[in-house]
Amino acid sequence: MSTGSAVAEPTGTSVAGPLGEARAQLAEAAAILGYDAAETAVLAAPRREVTVSIPLRRDDGTTEVLTGHRVQHNLSRGPAKGGLRYSPDVDLDEVRALAMWMTWKCALLDVPYGGAKGGVVIDPRQYSTAELERVTRRYTSEIMPMIGPTRDIPAPDIGTDEQTMAWMMDTYSVASGHTVLGVVTGKPISLGGSLGRASATSRGVVYTALAALRHLAIDPASATAAVQGFGKVGRGTARFLDEAGVRVTAVSDQYGAVWCGGGLDLPALEDHVDRTGSVTGWSGAEPVENDVLLALDVDLLVPAAIEGVIHRGNAAAVRARVVVEGANGPTTTEADRLLEERGVLVVPDILANAGGVVVSYFEWVQANQAYWWSEAEVEARLADRMAGAWQDVLAASRQHDCSLRTAATCLAVRRVAEAHRQRGLYP
Repeated sequence: MSTGSAVAEPTGTSVAGPLGEARAQLAEAAAILGYDAAETAVLAAPRREVTVSIPLRRDDGTTEVLTGHRVQHNLSRGPAKGGLRYSPDVDLDEVRALAMWMTWKCALLDVPYGGAKGGVVIDPRQYSTAELERVTRRYTSEIMPMIGPTRDIPAPDIGTDEQTMAWMMDTYSVASGHTVLGVVTGKPISLGGSLGRASATSRGVVYTALAALRHLAIDPASATAAVQGFGKVGRGTARFLDEAGVRVTAVSDQYGAVWCGGGLDLPALEDHVDRTGSVTGWSGAEPVENDVLLALDVDLLVPAAIEGVIHRGNAAAVRARVVVEGANGPTTTEADRLLEERGVLVVPDILANAGGVVVSYFEWVQANQAYWWSEAEVEARLADRMAGAWQDVLAASRQHDCSLRTAATCLAVRRVAEAHRQRGLYP
């Protein structure tokens, strides 16, 4: 485990991509809060990180070596918490950025965690279930000294799911000699998962989206929306917006997008996706290019896929009045500024998509107590947390006369800094 020289540039923006964006956001918040360079450096640097080799025996008998990462950004407020991503685009700087955003997200929602993230450089679509199980178990065994219910609690992310978490939990438990339900969250219900966990991120996005629409005096029942991404977050977001009365006119996935001005028939579209694996080719809507979806004339745009999809090159084309970030880091710093100048309200990721980590916390609490709550209890507690965080961010935005993102980051950074100060510097 090491923190290399690349970590020791806490406030610079020389690193492009998500890490540069994350550092720039922290630097802005630190300047507003009056923190000096040393304190900002402590807040920026990952506390611990590891890169591991994952030898994999393929089903055909050949062997290849994959690379995995785990970064724990900050532990001042509690054990680290963050997802595990399987994607060919994973790299260490991306994982560092996502871990930092998790720190702020946990602090903003006032859950007693620090931030972490993991990733394996792999395209899971190109591997069998048996191969993915072997990858997961080997990765888990390699990072085992870092994780645990009081150390670091992984969860699903892009390319992983509840089955991945079941394999991780079992691998850790076998090595420990007893079942440890709290080592991961996002598990199957039969293995100590929480009711409401699978839909929690989407529900949190919709809670904040509806609050943002009402803040701008837009009646959700007469509002229109486009959702970029139709995976774990985007699919549920589209469904819950539809149930709330918002007319969802377009959705997309990595293969393409579909549009219907009168509103999509979401149940029929979901049936099509279940059968074919994509929104493309559905007869109930017109095909459009993915870039076109981001520029549709709608009240609400939800980017719910990957980082950096709204950038300098396309921010001027965004016509939505509200952008609610279902993904982590979908809007670059420059695009953020351009949208703000045009009066577009951006609800930042660390607030909008925090429902997943909130219910992950609920799952962890339930596992530690061996006492499980009803789905209604989980959803009511989630709604309360999201509503409280929305009001906190709105108030901070007015106090500092700044964007919601800057306000949210300031709130979160201040809470982490206060915890760090109270604990002191060791030794």
